[in-house]
Amino acid sequence: MSSPLTIEQLRAMEKNALLNAVSHEGRADVGAVVGKSMGESPDLRSKAADVAKAASEVVNRVNSLSREEQQTLLEEKYPDALKARDERRATQKADEKAHAAQFPPLPNASKGHVVLRLPPEPSGYMTIGHAMAGVINAAYRDMYEGELWLRFEDTNPKKVREDYYQSFRDGYTWVGIRWDHEKNVSSDMEVLYFHARRLIEMGAAYACSCPADLVKKLRMEGKACEHRGRSVEANVAVWEGMLARKYKEGEWVIRLKGDMDDLDHSLRDPNILRVIGASHPMVGSKYVVWPVYDFEVVVEDKLCGVTHVLRSSEFHVSLQDKIRDLLGFPAVVVEQFSRFNFKGTPVSKRLLRPLVEEKVVTGWDDPRMPTIEGVKRRGIVPEAIRQFTLQVGYGKTEHTYDWSLLFAVNRKILDPISLRVFFVPNPLLLKVKAAPPRDLSLQFHPTYDTLGKRDVSVPSNPNLWIPHADVSALKAGEVFRLMDLYNVRLSKRGKVSEAEFVGDERLQDLRKVQWVVDDAGKREVKVLEPAELYLEDEKLNPDSLKVRKGYAEAAFSDLAQGDIVQFPRYGFVRIDGPGRCVLAHP
Repeated sequence: MSSPLTIEQLRAMEKNALLNAVSHEGRADVGAVVGKSMGESPDLRSKAADVAKAASEVVNRVNSLSREEQQTLLEEKYPDALKARDERRATQKADEKAHAAQFPPLPNASKGHVVLRLPPEPSGYMTIGHAMAGVINAAYRDMYEGELWLRFEDTNPKKVREDYYQSFRDGYTWVGIRWDHEKNVSSDMEVLYFHARRLIEMGAAYACSCPADLVKKLRMEGKACEHRGRSVEANVAVWEGMLARKYKEGEWVIRLKGDMDDLDHSLRDPNILRVIGASHPMVGSKYVVWPVYDFEVVVEDKLCGVTHVLRSSEFHVSLQDKIRDLLGFPAVVVEQFSRFNFKGTPVSKRLLRPLVEEKVVTGWDDPRMPTIEGVKRRGIVPEAIRQFTLQVGYGKTEHTYDWSLLFAVNRKILDPISLRVFFVPNPLLLKVKAAPPRDLSLQFHPTYDTLGKRDVSVPSNPNLWIPHADVSALKAGEVFRLMDLYNVRLSKRGKVSEAEFVGDERLQDLRKVQWVVDDAGKREVKVLEPAELYLEDEKLNPDSLKVRKGYAEAAFSDLAQGDIVQFPRYGFVRIDGPGRCVLAHP
């Protein structure tokens, strides 16, 4: 492959592609490889187009290999890189294990005998709440050297979509959660039918054709409907008619015989199976009778050998326990915790879906959304989600977290590894008089010189862009410092301001002002500034997404989509596309 890059640079790129591939189900990502390669060799930033082309070719070649071939090649050609990665993972795992050790022990648990599950319903995209619950389950799996299932609870064909499944696979992988087994509940329909018939034949369930509003009324009154006393034979006949597609949606359902006097209304003869005519993305139109969650989850826990269930507290444990007892299945230990709520942001898919459908947000990946796609686009890194979850733990008391707590963890991770790139929001022009030319070599990080430098030329008597906010705060005659450049005295303030050079000496207590040279190298940049979707009165926040325009220095052109950098005196941002960023947080 002919390339302007050196052999060493291409080898480093291949190494990064292989490492990325073996960490992500055999599929390397071009953006990740470009970012990693530029981070290791800052001089590549001046060859961004060549780097992107070479990375695409290398990634295509690596992705054409099997996962076994990728692992073998990595071990043979880059054993030191593999060792370094494993050492970093071991250190990270040790830190996370130390945090997880603070979790309370699981009841009736012993090493090697704990089976847990991640049971997402693929009816929307994965959220940060799913990720945090996944981190807790994975931490306990590791603590007890057990097993973890990824099990898609996909028994409502009206809601499930194929891309929702992949959202969870990609999301859990991105957060760093490894699962031991994977399955779709829709692949076990015949088993579910078998146990449904058992309940009917033992007289524990019956067929009902009452209208939904009547069922609701009778439940409220604690009264049984007319079908409850039907014979087993009559109920089996209806069941077989449902399976044979004899009935339309809503004509008949199967209800569990509960207790119509129970204070828990979920136990007053709940529905457990119903007819749904929609085609299913995984099994097509093969089935029309579908179980509700509380029934199928009991059967699936038995099939998967689940011993402990860790999940949020909105589910009907009593109903599941009743079904489990009727079917003679072993008990499972259920540890419930409150949902992970974030201030001003709904996390339930039931509340998020209308925001997408009504175009309140631009999509599931809108940076205001708590989906994994949303928080990733905003610049929240997976390490921050894991560390935050392990630090706050979990509890039964409902709690709403402030986003600033997660941002603080994210900032601590990003600070030592993020390049600093000059950006001027809401820019106004400043004409500097009597100033000598300067050829600067500026570090990308004030502390870590390993992140490299970039050259910035400032002509004599330059025109510079500076923030409107700084111009507004300055007074004529005031001396301030242009960051990493020199000191000037403001002589005129306005849409075009003027200042005079007064020296290079670093004086204390001078206001420091960001700047970008007004030349062909500057780049127009739009920054999306997300905020909380809802105000405290639960009204939509009209300012939940602002667009900030400004100029960035020429080095911005060398950044790749997905890079996270800091704009000094503004905040951390993630490159979202050509000339566009998303503010992660100040």
